[in-house]
Amino acid sequence: MVKVALIGAGKMGLSHFAIISAHPEVEVVGVCDSAAFLTSAITNQLGVKTFKDAKKMYKESKPDAVIISTPNSTHFELAKEALEAGVHVFLEKPLCLDPQQGKILSEIAARNNLVNQVGYHNRFIGTFQETRRLVEAGCVGEVYHIEGKAYGQVVIRPKTGKTWRSKKSEGGGCLHDYACHVVDLMNYIYKTPSKVRSAQLQSIFSADIEDAVFASFDYDAGVTGYLEANWSDQSYRKMSTTITVYGKKGKIVTDRQELRVYLSPGNTFEELQDGWTSKYITELQKPVNFYMRGEEYSAQLDQFIDGISGRSVAVETNFATATATDHIIESIALLGKG
Repeated sequence: MVKVALIGAGKMGLSHFAIISAHPEVEVVGVCDSAAFLTSAITNQLGVKTFKDAKKMYKESKPDAVIISTPNSTHFELAKEALEAGVHVFLEKPLCLDPQQGKILSEIAARNNLVNQVGYHNRFIGTFQETRRLVEAGCVGEVYHIEGKAYGQVVIRPKTGKTWRSKKSEGGGCLHDYACHVVDLMNYIYKTPSKVRSAQLQSIFSADIEDAVFASFDYDAGVTGYLEANWSDQSYRKMSTTITVYGKKGKIVTDRQELRVYLSPGNTFEELQDGWTSKYITELQKPVNFYMRGEEYSAQLDQFIDGISGRSVAVETNFATATATDHIIESIALLGKG
Protein backbone atom coordinates (compact mmCIF):
# COMPACT_ATOMS: atom_id res chain seq x y z
CA MET A 1 0.00 0.00 0.00
CA VAL A 2 1.12 3.54 -0.80
CA LYS A 3 0.67 5.80 2.23
CA VAL A 4 -0.75 9.16 1.12
CA ALA A 5 -1.32 12.38 3.06
CA LEU A 6 -3.16 15.50 1.92
CA ILE A 7 -2.61 19.19 2.59
CA GLY A 8 -5.65 21.41 2.03
CA ALA A 9 -9.25 20.33 2.59
CA GLY A 10 -11.05 22.81 0.35
CA LYS A 11 -13.03 21.96 -2.77
CA MET A 12 -10.18 20.32 -4.71
CA GLY A 13 -8.60 18.84 -1.58
CA LEU A 14 -11.79 17.02 -0.62
CA SER A 15 -12.26 15.89 -4.23
CA HIS A 16 -8.75 14.41 -4.26
CA PHE A 17 -9.39 12.89 -0.82
CA ALA A 18 -12.49 11.04 -2.08
CA ILE A 19 -10.71 9.74 -5.20
CA ILE A 20 -7.46 8.66 -3.56
CA SER A 21 -9.29 7.05 -0.63
CA ALA A 22 -11.03 4.74 -3.09
CA HIS A 23 -7.78 3.64 -4.74
CA PRO A 24 -7.21 -0.07 -3.97
CA GLU A 25 -3.48 0.42 -3.34
CA VAL A 26 -3.63 3.55 -1.17
CA GLU A 27 -3.94 4.17 2.55
CA VAL A 28 -4.71 7.77 3.55
CA VAL A 29 -2.63 8.43 6.66
CA GLY A 30 -3.21 12.11 7.34
CA VAL A 31 -4.90 15.36 6.35
CA CYS A 32 -3.46 18.79 7.12
CA ASP A 33 -5.64 21.91 7.16
CA SER A 34 -5.97 25.03 9.31
CA ALA A 35 -9.79 24.85 9.52
CA ALA A 36 -10.70 23.06 12.75
CA PHE A 37 -14.29 22.34 11.71
CA LEU A 38 -13.05 20.45 8.64
CA THR A 39 -10.33 18.47 10.38
CA SER A 40 -12.62 17.48 13.25
CA ALA A 41 -15.25 16.24 10.78
CA ILE A 42 -12.64 14.23 8.86
CA THR A 43 -11.38 12.62 12.06
CA ASN A 44 -14.81 11.96 13.58
CA GLN A 45 -16.56 10.75 10.44
CA LEU A 46 -13.73 9.05 8.53
CA GLY A 47 -11.25 8.11 11.22
CA VAL A 48 -8.31 9.77 9.45
CA LYS A 49 -5.79 11.56 11.64
CA THR A 50 -5.60 15.31 11.01
CA PHE A 51 -2.93 17.94 11.56
CA LYS A 52 -2.43 21.69 11.49
CA ASP A 53 1.30 21.40 10.80
CA ALA A 54 2.68 19.54 7.77
CA LYS A 55 6.07 18.81 9.36
CA LYS A 56 4.35 17.12 12.27
CA MET A 57 2.25 15.08 9.83
CA TYR A 58 5.36 13.89 7.96
CA LYS A 59 7.05 12.94 11.23
CA GLU A 60 4.11 11.08 12.76
CA SER A 61 2.28 9.59 9.75
CA LYS A 62 5.35 8.96 7.57
CA PRO A 63 3.54 9.20 4.21
CA ASP A 64 5.11 8.04 0.94
CA ALA A 65 3.32 10.79 -0.96
CA VAL A 66 1.37 13.99 -0.42
CA ILE A 67 -1.38 15.73 -2.39
CA ILE A 68 -1.24 19.52 -1.99
CA SER A 69 -4.38 21.56 -2.75
CA THR A 70 -3.77 24.99 -1.26
CA PRO A 71 -3.74 28.64 -2.47
CA ASN A 72 -1.31 29.18 -5.34
CA SER A 73 1.06 31.41 -3.38
CA THR A 74 1.74 28.59 -0.88
CA HIS A 75 2.72 25.95 -3.45
CA PHE A 76 6.47 26.51 -3.48
CA GLU A 77 7.14 26.31 0.26
CA LEU A 78 4.80 23.37 0.84
CA ALA A 79 6.13 21.36 -2.11
CA LYS A 80 9.75 22.14 -1.19
CA GLU A 81 9.15 21.02 2.40
CA ALA A 82 7.62 17.74 1.19
CA LEU A 83 10.39 17.00 -1.31
CA GLU A 84 13.07 17.69 1.29
CA ALA A 85 11.26 15.24 3.58
CA GLY A 86 11.62 12.57 0.87
CA VAL A 87 7.90 12.57 -0.03
CA HIS A 88 6.50 12.21 -3.56
CA VAL A 89 4.38 15.26 -4.47
CA PHE A 90 1.15 15.81 -6.37
CA LEU A 91 0.50 19.57 -6.50
CA GLU A 92 -2.55 21.40 -7.76
CA LYS A 93 -2.02 23.78 -10.67
CA PRO A 94 -0.39 26.17 -11.32
CA LEU A 95 2.97 24.90 -10.13
CA CYS A 96 4.20 28.28 -8.82
CA LEU A 97 3.48 31.97 -9.35
CA ASP A 98 7.20 32.39 -10.09
CA PRO A 99 8.66 30.00 -12.72
CA GLN A 100 12.08 30.17 -11.06
CA GLN A 101 10.56 28.47 -8.05
CA GLY A 102 9.26 25.69 -10.28
CA LYS A 103 12.77 25.15 -11.60
CA ILE A 104 14.05 24.76 -8.04
CA LEU A 105 11.33 22.22 -7.24
CA SER A 106 12.15 20.24 -10.40
CA GLU A 107 15.81 20.08 -9.42
CA ILE A 108 15.04 18.91 -5.86
CA ALA A 109 12.64 16.25 -7.11
CA ALA A 110 15.16 14.95 -9.65
CA ARG A 111 17.98 14.95 -7.10
CA ASN A 112 15.89 12.97 -4.62
CA ASN A 113 14.38 10.68 -7.30
CA LEU A 114 10.82 11.62 -6.30
CA VAL A 115 7.68 11.39 -8.42
CA ASN A 116 6.24 14.85 -9.04
CA GLN A 117 2.98 15.76 -10.72
CA VAL A 118 0.85 18.87 -11.27
CA GLY A 119 -2.96 18.82 -11.55
CA TYR A 120 -3.41 19.74 -15.20
CA HIS A 121 -6.23 17.23 -15.59
CA ASN A 122 -7.09 18.14 -19.21
CA ARG A 123 -4.13 16.06 -20.37
CA PHE A 124 -6.05 13.00 -19.15
CA ILE A 125 -9.21 13.64 -21.18
CA GLY A 126 -9.59 11.18 -24.06
CA THR A 127 -10.60 13.73 -26.69
CA PHE A 128 -7.54 15.89 -26.04
CA GLN A 129 -5.26 12.85 -25.91
CA GLU A 130 -6.59 11.72 -29.29
CA THR A 131 -6.12 15.23 -30.71
CA ARG A 132 -2.46 15.14 -29.70
CA ARG A 133 -2.03 11.72 -31.32
CA LEU A 134 -3.65 12.87 -34.56
CA VAL A 135 -1.57 16.05 -34.73
CA GLU A 136 1.68 14.18 -34.09
CA ALA A 137 0.76 11.56 -36.69
CA GLY A 138 0.21 14.23 -39.35
CA CYS A 139 -3.55 13.81 -39.70
CA VAL A 140 -4.15 17.44 -40.76
CA GLY A 141 -0.76 17.90 -42.37
CA GLU A 142 1.67 20.63 -41.45
CA VAL A 143 0.26 22.73 -38.61
CA TYR A 144 0.21 26.50 -39.16
CA HIS A 145 -2.03 27.77 -36.31
CA ILE A 146 -3.43 26.62 -32.95
CA GLU A 147 -6.06 28.24 -30.75
CA GLY A 148 -7.05 27.57 -27.15
CA LYS A 149 -10.13 29.08 -25.51
CA ALA A 150 -11.79 28.70 -22.12
CA TYR A 151 -14.94 30.34 -20.78
CA GLY A 152 -16.91 30.02 -17.57
CA GLN A 153 -18.60 31.87 -14.74
CA VAL A 154 -16.23 32.05 -11.79
CA VAL A 155 -16.39 35.80 -11.18
CA ILE A 156 -19.75 37.17 -12.40
CA ARG A 157 -20.27 40.16 -10.09
CA PRO A 158 -18.21 42.57 -7.99
CA LYS A 159 -17.27 40.77 -4.79
CA THR A 160 -17.36 42.41 -1.39
CA GLY A 161 -15.74 39.48 0.41
CA LYS A 162 -12.12 38.84 -0.48
CA THR A 163 -10.78 35.33 -0.98
CA TRP A 164 -7.30 34.21 -2.00
CA ARG A 165 -8.51 33.82 -5.60
CA SER A 166 -9.35 37.54 -5.75
CA LYS A 167 -5.86 38.64 -4.69
CA LYS A 168 -3.12 38.86 -7.32
CA SER A 169 -0.36 37.95 -4.87
CA GLU A 170 -2.16 34.80 -3.67
CA GLY A 171 -4.16 33.40 -6.58
CA GLY A 172 -2.77 35.13 -9.63
CA GLY A 173 -6.14 35.91 -11.23
CA CYS A 174 -7.69 34.40 -14.34
CA LEU A 175 -4.25 34.05 -15.94
CA HIS A 176 -2.65 31.85 -13.28
CA ASP A 177 -5.77 30.06 -12.09
CA TYR A 178 -7.79 29.55 -15.31
CA ALA A 179 -5.87 30.38 -18.49
CA CYS A 180 -3.01 28.21 -17.22
CA HIS A 181 -5.11 25.15 -18.10
CA VAL A 182 -5.35 26.28 -21.73
CA VAL A 183 -1.67 27.19 -22.01
CA ASP A 184 -0.65 23.79 -20.65
CA LEU A 185 -3.09 22.01 -22.97
CA MET A 186 -1.75 23.85 -26.03
CA ASN A 187 1.79 22.91 -24.97
CA TYR A 188 0.68 19.28 -24.63
CA ILE A 189 -1.17 19.02 -27.96
CA TYR A 190 1.35 20.94 -30.04
CA LYS A 191 4.44 22.40 -28.39
CA THR A 192 5.64 25.26 -26.20
CA PRO A 193 5.66 28.59 -28.08
CA SER A 194 8.98 30.28 -28.70
CA LYS A 195 7.55 33.71 -27.94
CA VAL A 196 4.49 35.47 -26.56
CA ARG A 197 3.89 38.13 -29.22
CA SER A 198 1.11 40.11 -27.52
CA ALA A 199 -1.06 39.98 -24.42
CA GLN A 200 -3.97 41.81 -22.86
CA LEU A 201 -5.34 41.35 -19.34
CA GLN A 202 -8.80 42.75 -18.70
CA SER A 203 -10.65 43.26 -15.40
CA ILE A 204 -14.42 42.92 -15.71
CA PHE A 205 -15.74 42.61 -12.16
CA SER A 206 -12.55 42.24 -10.12
CA ALA A 207 -10.49 45.04 -8.57
CA ASP A 208 -7.05 43.47 -8.04
CA ILE A 209 -6.96 40.78 -10.74
CA GLU A 210 -7.85 40.22 -14.38
CA ASP A 211 -10.98 38.31 -15.38
CA ALA A 212 -10.09 37.81 -19.04
CA VAL A 213 -6.85 37.02 -20.88
CA PHE A 214 -6.02 37.43 -24.57
CA ALA A 215 -2.61 36.48 -26.00
CA SER A 216 -0.93 35.58 -29.28
CA PHE A 217 2.02 33.21 -29.66
CA ASP A 218 4.81 32.55 -32.12
CA TYR A 219 6.17 29.04 -32.70
CA ASP A 220 9.01 27.81 -34.87
CA ALA A 221 8.68 27.87 -38.67
CA GLY A 222 6.13 30.69 -38.72
CA VAL A 223 3.40 28.81 -36.81
CA THR A 224 1.11 31.07 -34.77
CA GLY A 225 -1.17 30.62 -31.77
CA TYR A 226 -3.95 32.42 -29.94
CA LEU A 227 -5.20 32.15 -26.35
CA GLU A 228 -8.45 33.46 -24.92
CA ALA A 229 -9.73 32.82 -21.40
CA ASN A 230 -12.65 34.52 -19.65
CA TRP A 231 -13.98 33.41 -16.26
CA SER A 232 -16.68 36.11 -16.24
CA ASP A 233 -18.71 34.76 -19.17
CA GLN A 234 -22.19 33.98 -17.86
CA SER A 235 -23.27 32.24 -21.05
CA TYR A 236 -21.41 29.14 -19.87
CA ARG A 237 -22.70 27.09 -16.92
CA LYS A 238 -19.24 25.72 -16.13
CA MET A 239 -15.73 25.87 -17.57
CA SER A 240 -15.70 25.05 -21.27
CA THR A 241 -12.34 24.52 -22.99
CA THR A 242 -11.82 24.20 -26.74
CA ILE A 243 -8.66 23.58 -28.77
CA THR A 244 -8.55 24.15 -32.54
CA VAL A 245 -5.58 23.01 -34.62
CA TYR A 246 -5.25 24.25 -38.21
CA GLY A 247 -3.20 22.24 -40.69
CA LYS A 248 -2.60 22.41 -44.43
CA LYS A 249 -4.78 19.34 -44.97
CA GLY A 250 -7.60 20.18 -42.54
CA LYS A 251 -8.31 21.08 -38.93
CA ILE A 252 -9.32 19.57 -35.59
CA VAL A 253 -11.78 21.17 -33.16
CA THR A 254 -11.89 19.56 -29.72
CA ASP A 255 -13.58 20.01 -26.36
CA ARG A 256 -14.12 17.65 -23.46
CA GLN A 257 -17.06 15.87 -25.08
CA GLU A 258 -16.26 15.76 -28.79
CA LEU A 259 -13.40 15.77 -31.29
CA ARG A 260 -14.28 16.95 -34.81
CA VAL A 261 -11.86 16.44 -37.68
CA TYR A 262 -12.16 18.16 -41.03
CA LEU A 263 -10.02 16.81 -43.89
CA SER A 264 -9.86 18.82 -47.09
CA PRO A 265 -11.11 17.20 -50.35
CA GLY A 266 -9.09 14.17 -51.42
CA ASN A 267 -7.36 13.72 -48.05
CA THR A 268 -7.87 10.70 -45.81
CA PHE A 269 -6.22 9.48 -42.62
CA GLU A 270 -6.64 6.02 -41.08
CA GLU A 271 -10.44 5.47 -41.05
CA LEU A 272 -11.15 9.19 -41.54
CA GLN A 273 -12.51 10.33 -44.89
CA ASP A 274 -12.47 13.88 -46.28
CA GLY A 275 -15.04 16.26 -44.84
CA TRP A 276 -16.14 16.26 -41.19
CA THR A 277 -15.86 13.27 -38.83
CA SER A 278 -16.74 13.28 -35.13
CA LYS A 279 -15.32 11.18 -32.32
CA TYR A 280 -16.87 11.25 -28.85
CA ILE A 281 -15.49 10.99 -25.34
CA THR A 282 -17.44 7.76 -24.76
CA GLU A 283 -15.28 5.94 -27.30
CA LEU A 284 -11.99 7.59 -26.35
CA GLN A 285 -11.85 7.77 -22.52
CA LYS A 286 -9.98 5.01 -20.72
CA PRO A 287 -11.58 3.45 -17.60
CA VAL A 288 -10.38 4.48 -14.13
CA ASN A 289 -10.39 3.01 -10.64
CA PHE A 290 -13.00 5.45 -9.33
CA TYR A 291 -15.29 7.97 -11.02
CA MET A 292 -15.88 11.41 -9.52
CA ARG A 293 -16.51 14.65 -11.46
CA GLY A 294 -14.86 13.15 -14.54
CA GLU A 295 -12.50 10.28 -15.35
CA GLU A 296 -9.61 12.72 -15.83
CA TYR A 297 -9.44 13.57 -12.12
CA SER A 298 -9.05 9.92 -11.20
CA ALA A 299 -6.76 9.16 -14.15
CA GLN A 300 -4.17 11.71 -13.04
CA LEU A 301 -4.08 10.30 -9.51
CA ASP A 302 -3.97 6.72 -10.84
CA GLN A 303 -0.87 7.69 -12.83
CA PHE A 304 0.66 9.35 -9.76
CA ILE A 305 0.30 6.12 -7.78
CA ASP A 306 1.56 4.08 -10.75
CA GLY A 307 4.65 6.30 -10.85
CA ILE A 308 5.33 5.75 -7.15
CA SER A 309 4.80 2.00 -7.53
CA GLY A 310 7.19 1.88 -10.50
CA ARG A 311 4.58 0.88 -13.07
CA SER A 312 4.64 4.16 -15.00
CA VAL A 313 7.72 5.12 -17.01
CA ALA A 314 6.97 8.84 -16.73
CA VAL A 315 4.29 11.00 -15.12
CA GLU A 316 2.56 13.09 -17.79
CA THR A 317 2.26 16.41 -15.96
CA ASN A 318 5.45 16.87 -14.00
CA PHE A 319 7.23 19.87 -12.49
CA ALA A 320 9.29 20.35 -15.67
CA THR A 321 6.28 20.57 -18.02
CA ALA A 322 4.45 22.78 -15.52
CA THR A 323 7.44 25.10 -15.27
CA ALA A 324 7.35 25.53 -19.06
CA THR A 325 3.70 26.55 -18.69
CA ASP A 326 4.63 28.95 -15.86
CA HIS A 327 7.22 30.66 -18.10
CA ILE A 328 4.57 31.34 -20.76
CA ILE A 329 2.19 32.66 -18.10
CA GLU A 330 4.90 34.97 -16.78
CA SER A 331 5.52 36.34 -20.30
CA ILE A 332 1.80 36.98 -20.75
CA ALA A 333 1.67 38.75 -17.37
CA LEU A 334 4.62 41.01 -18.22
CA LEU A 335 3.27 41.96 -21.66
CA GLY A 336 -0.23 42.41 -20.25
CA LYS A 337 1.00 45.03 -17.81
CA GLY A 338 2.34 47.14 -20.65
